[in-house]
Amino acid sequence: MYRLFCDSDCDITPEIAEKYGYFILPMPYELEGKMVYPYRDFREFDFHAFAEKLRAGAMPTTSALNTAEYIGFFEPVFASGEDILYLHFSSQMSGTFNNMKPAVDELLKKYPERKFYAVDTLAISICALNMLYEAGEMKLAGATAEEIAAWCESEKFHFATYFYADDLSFFRRSGRVNGITALMGNILGLKPIITMSKEGKLVSIGTERGKNRSHRRLMNYMETLGDKIEDHRVLIAHCDAPEAAEELKALILEKYPNANVILVPTNPTVVCHAGPGTVGVCFHSVSR
Repeated sequence: MYRLFCDSDCDITPEIAEKYGYFILPMPYELEGKMVYPYRDFREFDFHAFAEKLRAGAMPTTSALNTAEYIGFFEPVFASGEDILYLHFSSQMSGTFNNMKPAVDELLKKYPERKFYAVDTLAISICALNMLYEAGEMKLAGATAEEIAAWCESEKFHFATYFYADDLSFFRRSGRVNGITALMGNILGLKPIITMSKEGKLVSIGTERGKNRSHRRLMNYMETLGDKIEDHRVLIAHCDAPEAAEELKALILEKYPNANVILVPTNPTVVCHAGPGTVGVCFHSVSR
């Protein structure tokens, strides 16, 4: 027996988690002096209200779970006689996993008959969620923890993700671009294009002018790198931008009419880094 774990940075919701049996580790952030733990402090997340606070100038900061918190989440599962398979967001994007290791080491000494499997998806947001969906289907079909872990290791570079960020002024506030660049970029309608690299990092790969051209560029990546698009889920993430997400969905279905396209509100961590208005797509690919 084993229990599936994931984390809130993978865009999973309690409804998806319940369907597949995931326990969601809440990756915390601080906003307006309050530390928030998604899906621990609440079940329903108000994505629009969160985005509106950021548009008004609030600047959240993300935090790591500490070792004691990891022990608190993992130990009840080990104590109940179950192993753990944890599919987590990229270790290249947070120091939280430095705190997880001593927790796991301590617990495995206390429960030597138990096993802990950790799969670094080297992804975040919908890129990780796409793998969680398929891993969850494997669990329901009776796959072992070892089989799911092996599948994730072999498939994780076959889910490509591309985003565009809508508002460069948010990047200026977070220190990622200087003020002049942000101002000129917004005047010109420039939108940075971001991908999930093989190393598990969000990397800027250029800019595009305007929403329509940005959507077309994301489509070009799908057409160039896509592999069996209609045999896998196509996920569209958006940071409080449902209309833009629907427009991108229509373009995808025009090209791939049988695709299973799912719109996903993006988790708070990604919104903290990319800002409201960000839109992205994840699809099965020949490579990242």
